[in-house]
Amino acid sequence: MLGSMGDGEISVSAYDTAWVALVPRLDGGDGAQFPAALRWILGNQLPDGSWGDAALFSAYDRITNTLACVVALTKWSLGPENCRRGLSFLEDNMWRLAEEDSVSMPIGFEIAFPSLLEAAKSLDVVFPYDHHALQRIYANREVKLKRIPMEMMHSIPTTILHSLEGMPGVDWRKILRLQSSDGSFLFSPAATASALTQTGDTKCFEYIDRIVKKFDGGVPNVYPVDLFEHIWAVDRLERLGISRYFKQEIKQCLDHVHRHWTEGGICWARNSAVVDVDDTAMAFRLLRLHRYNVSPSVFENFEKDGGFFCFVGQSTQAVTGMYNLNRASQVRFPGEDVLQRAGRFSYEFLREREAQGTIRDKWIISKDLPGEVQYALDFPWYASLPRVEARVYLDQYGGDDDVWIGKTLYRWFTENGLEAFGVAPRDVLRAYFLAAACIFEPSRATERLAWARASVMANIISKYLRSELSGNKMVERFMHGGLYEGNNDVSWIPI
Repeated sequence: MLGSMGDGEISVSAYDTAWVALVPRLDGGDGAQFPAALRWILGNQLPDGSWGDAALFSAYDRITNTLACVVALTKWSLGPENCRRGLSFLEDNMWRLAEEDSVSMPIGFEIAFPSLLEAAKSLDVVFPYDHHALQRIYANREVKLKRIPMEMMHSIPTTILHSLEGMPGVDWRKILRLQSSDGSFLFSPAATASALTQTGDTKCFEYIDRIVKKFDGGVPNVYPVDLFEHIWAVDRLERLGISRYFKQEIKQCLDHVHRHWTEGGICWARNSAVVDVDDTAMAFRLLRLHRYNVSPSVFENFEKDGGFFCFVGQSTQAVTGMYNLNRASQVRFPGEDVLQRAGRFSYEFLREREAQGTIRDKWIISKDLPGEVQYALDFPWYASLPRVEARVYLDQYGGDDDVWIGKTLYRWFTENGLEAFGVAPRDVLRAYFLAAACIFEPSRATERLAWARASVMANIISKYLRSELSGNKMVERFMHGGLYEGNNDVSWIPI
């Protein structure tokens, strides 16, 4: 599985698929250039009339996806019943936009969504354009657009490229100079589809055509995601405590990441002119722990005015970005000041969010992100035992609550009457816990048991050496104390 990741896999986005479906035939004929995208839209409407992730309801996501699909179907006069149900969903749920936490807002929402509304209006789609929930979105869009220097947008790669479909006043001739090597605009199908519609660029077409075929009509919201998938897969395997079974595959993954590592940082895909601290921090941490040579100076690219950021020009701080920056800072060597500053800044940021009860993020869906963050802050890398971390991580991912401790050690405790020496079952449990925390491979079960027994014996000896018994009495009691009725053998040997 790890060896076949390639460019990565990610779920299909109804929003991006709708933008692909809007591309007209490039030869000037009637109809859509990518009818497979329209077929995907018609075949993937949810029972409530919306489009989006069936497993997770976010008003921002569902409403954006649904409006985009309605616009695409209306453009080509398809699926009138689908459109009716979609518009009914929108009418019933628009109020949610005013109440949902902005942390859940998709990237570029305040720019892209108003553009969709304009497209819907141009197609005479019946929609509550003056709904009170939209007023704040319109206002925020104007604020954001005023903050974007148009000259810079056309000359320097930024995250704006990911939301080109929502940007007014784009000089498409100039913007083509910022196209990625794979033909996309920052690996965004929606932005690239919009550019294809405006320019007919061959590289844009090849990129869209390739992913439409790969994903059977639907397209993801970003592609490729090779670096993201490689580093996150390795991180999950290690945190789940099963990485020892995938040593060769992990090396191949990290070799791939290291080949595309740059001193400026990385993002979710290779050969990107835009970088982010989230992927950079995760990659740095894993590469360093696996003995690759990477410099911490990479984080100076994400430092400004005494703080650290995820993307250049971001308007909000991402919890997961700071979480992974903090984890990366924990593997610093003495004298690496930038990592010390990064650790201090991210720690204070996360503790503040923790106190506010706002440890959540649009970038990740996790059962217990607050628990993950709390563990990383309370037990930094140098103080965290791998097996304990794995156990906690299993709980955060819905693992079973039962803990199985080998009965062999308890039987040894009972059969040898260790309670006579002041040893309690809790002491045996503690000894085995320490052994299992460091010697965890199944093949080393005997070694683990021997270590735990030896630890218990060492504690018994230490206790008797500190006792008030005379030398002879101490030796006699120690050598024969374990002999009691029904037990003529003391198996002191800890193996």
